[in-house]
Amino acid sequence: MQCWSSSFKYIISSGLKLIWKRSFWEKAQEYGSKTAIVSRKNNYSYHQLLRDAKQKALLLAGGKDLEQARVAVLVPPSYAYVSWQWAIWLSGGVFVPLSPSHPQEELEYFVRDAEATHIVVSAEFQDKLTQLAGEYCLPYLRVSPVDGSLLMGSERKKPNVDTIEFPVIDKKRNAMIIYTSGTTSRPKGVLYTHDMIEAQIKSLVEAWQWTSSDHILNVLPLHHVHGIVNVVCCALYSGATLEMMEKFQAQPVWERWMLNLIPQGSHISLFMAVPTIYHRLIQMYDAAPPGIQPLLSDAAKSLRLFVSGSAALPETTFHRWKAITGHLILERYGMTEVGMALSNPLKEEERRPGWVGYPLPGVQVQLKDEESNQWITEKAGRGELLIKGPNVFREYWNRPKATAAAFEKGYFLTGDIAQRDESGFYQIIGRSSVDIIKSGGYKLSALEIERVYLQHPAIQQCTCVGIKDDEWGESVGLVIVLKDGQGDDVSLEELREWGKDKLAPYKLPKKVKVVKEIPVNAMGKVQKKQVAQEMFG
Repeated sequence: MQCWSSSFKYIISSGLKLIWKRSFWEKAQEYGSKTAIVSRKNNYSYHQLLRDAKQKALLLAGGKDLEQARVAVLVPPSYAYVSWQWAIWLSGGVFVPLSPSHPQEELEYFVRDAEATHIVVSAEFQDKLTQLAGEYCLPYLRVSPVDGSLLMGSERKKPNVDTIEFPVIDKKRNAMIIYTSGTTSRPKGVLYTHDMIEAQIKSLVEAWQWTSSDHILNVLPLHHVHGIVNVVCCALYSGATLEMMEKFQAQPVWERWMLNLIPQGSHISLFMAVPTIYHRLIQMYDAAPPGIQPLLSDAAKSLRLFVSGSAALPETTFHRWKAITGHLILERYGMTEVGMALSNPLKEEERRPGWVGYPLPGVQVQLKDEESNQWITEKAGRGELLIKGPNVFREYWNRPKATAAAFEKGYFLTGDIAQRDESGFYQIIGRSSVDIIKSGGYKLSALEIERVYLQHPAIQQCTCVGIKDDEWGESVGLVIVLKDGQGDDVSLEELREWGKDKLAPYKLPKKVKVVKEIPVNAMGKVQKKQVAQEMFG
């Protein structure tokens, strides 16, 4: 079982009958009183987290086995979130995280699709699912957003967990359903077992050398793999400290890092984010008074690792971050169905901007030619990325046909196009459904075109999309945000003239749209089909 697997290194005992290695027992004494989570200005130890989770598990299931029943949880990124995650797993349930940013209709779709048998909801979001819970007669637990305790109307006496024997949970049982972002179809529930989550965690802990001395600041939403596994699970598995910032804002992040400069302060060592967040942190740095900027730089330099993912990191951001902080951001590749699969090396001198590195420990990767559908056996090549390993999901929930279609020879078909060099280093060319533009017989990489135009002196941000074209099949459209002081518009002719020495003629944009902001989803990804439709019809 495993997001908390190794967090259950910290088990103090209480008749808990879970399938763990003896080393978890031994770690318990070492980390029992250590701070596990900092949330809403409160510190919670590993011992307290485990005890609270066991109490919630008893309130949820009475010490009985939920037998893989799905429990939907709508709670902010906080101590409350983690304690309920652990409680559900302790009870033998399947954790289904929801996001407050989801519209009402989508929240209801997730609960129905997952066939949830219980709903846990933070008080500030209680109205979002009340009607649905009543319609389906689902147990509806209204909890505190601070510590996850039951609120008035559902309060019960706290049980004595020391005398309870919890269910035996096999690692191969279902553990979590995360819903895809639904970029190409209605969101699908991605089902993980406990050992699949554990495999993802162990791979990252090894590759990025997590230790119990690490302290990570989380600013990511917790309904995607990036925040749940890469941050929360890896931190608690390692005996590290997880500090929650429930909503990202650039200034509070910089201010928190500056506390690293105080000798007695708690020292943030890790930070993981999406490219949009790094962009906004850079904007905040640039807007800071000149006398403050050196302090900001020193604060960021004191961290040991910055990681970016969930979308392509612009090379301009990569190099600007290096100039400000001295750090080369580590880029990696993953997706909901596989967790993390590829990563740049931990050694900074071996990282490459715009590339996502080598397969992570335990992960097998193949390429399949886009035209012939044959697997590429040469060292270097370009094709669809195929992934296999203990990290890969079990199935799409209640979608056997979609699950069967997603695999070939035991490998998951990612739908992403990648290229591999002679050394085995990978670069993502784009998603076949939205980032590969088929124009006049050519297959163009939208990410390549974006990388080029992000070097334009007037462009702050851009996204490249395919536009339906009667003559070409698709043509290249460019949506851009201009830098401050660059006016409100730039002509298509100027952009084509600037790009002609950097791109082949058939890769140059045929339409351009200047906007104030490019819309992104909760994970910082541009919904390209939506953008293409809204901007170009």
